[in-house]
Amino acid sequence: MKKVSIVGVGLGESTITDHARQAIAQAEVLLGAPRMLELFKDLNKASYPHYLPGDVAAFVADEDAQQFAVLVSGDVGFYSAAAGLTEALAAHDVQFVPGISTVSAFFAKLKLPWQDAAFVSAHGRDINIADTVRRNRLTFCLTGNNTSEIGAVMCKAGFGDIKVCIGENLGMENERVRKVNAGALTQECHPSLTVLLFMNGAYDDRSPCGLPDESFVRLAGIPMTKSETRALVLSKLKLRPDFVCWDIGAGTGSVTVEMALSAYRGHVYAVERRVDGIPLIEQNCIAFHVGNVTAICAEAPEALGPLPVPDAVFIGGSGGELGRVISAVLDKNRGARIVVTAVTLETVSAALTMFEDAGLEPEIVQVNIARGKHAGKSHLMEAQNPITILSAGGKA
Repeated sequence: MKKVSIVGVGLGESTITDHARQAIAQAEVLLGAPRMLELFKDLNKASYPHYLPGDVAAFVADEDAQQFAVLVSGDVGFYSAAAGLTEALAAHDVQFVPGISTVSAFFAKLKLPWQDAAFVSAHGRDINIADTVRRNRLTFCLTGNNTSEIGAVMCKAGFGDIKVCIGENLGMENERVRKVNAGALTQECHPSLTVLLFMNGAYDDRSPCGLPDESFVRLAGIPMTKSETRALVLSKLKLRPDFVCWDIGAGTGSVTVEMALSAYRGHVYAVERRVDGIPLIEQNCIAFHVGNVTAICAEAPEALGPLPVPDAVFIGGSGGELGRVISAVLDKNRGARIVVTAVTLETVSAALTMFEDAGLEPEIVQVNIARGKHAGKSHLMEAQNPITILSAGGKA
């Protein structure tokens, strides 16, 4: 079997370990990105600018040499090409040679420990970085040519004022480390080799359910699912962190926010037909620092066709089109979890008919909630309208 060492070369010449130098010295052929190969040009070894897994595997298979070193930046275990290379080179004797990661180098420059930090990569990935920042005191982020986009996401989630440390071209002659507000990322250009550390002293890692009604911005005439009902709805939705969710008839966005907090690695699409409801939803998302929500002003079910396939759907309002809305959901995903709230018997009947026609056996719960209110020196219980909650579908 041919021996292939995947070697982490750290941040450059000054951070290459003795173990890495030994593996490179023993190799007959060096492979990697041109920037990596340039570090070892004085060794006069056969060097080829191959670093994509398929290209590397094909090259190794065709060569007569028996020992290869594939050079990767940083460490082999942190968002590295090593994972893909290992799979592509499964027919050979593959070894990992660790290097000094960008993480350890950057935190050392900042004189900060990093055992409790969160780590994400926005390099070629679609991530909800705002939620990670919301839930962690320190969030380290690898970037590509997208720091302004990251800044815009942070501002949209109400995080424009938090501190972020920027590390540019770490380990190179033009290295630069500085601290700014996150909002400044939208106004500056940064090189592709840029890392960020967001510092959120007011982080909140809770996943609340049934947030107080008074914590939401309200607008007269736009309905809101009340906290007690909202808590039951969330329990029936059975959300997982990576779910794609639809909130149809989103109103103020109270359920939208709680969906986003629970599906923090997923995304929530809030569909509301009233134009003045959209800025209200966005305001409430900012207040709770959720960045994984897209608010859409449109009628359902017409608006649902272009949306990504949902895992969970809450229907709090349908404009009299409940049957068509449920049909549109099931057309997208027969296995979606659907929860409907109803205040009229007609809505309950329509939902039951649709679920039964689709071969789904709904769970039906009716809640009668009374809230305490002052009556002089005493308290009285004031009844709210009964709410029927119907839920069906999804995985157990």
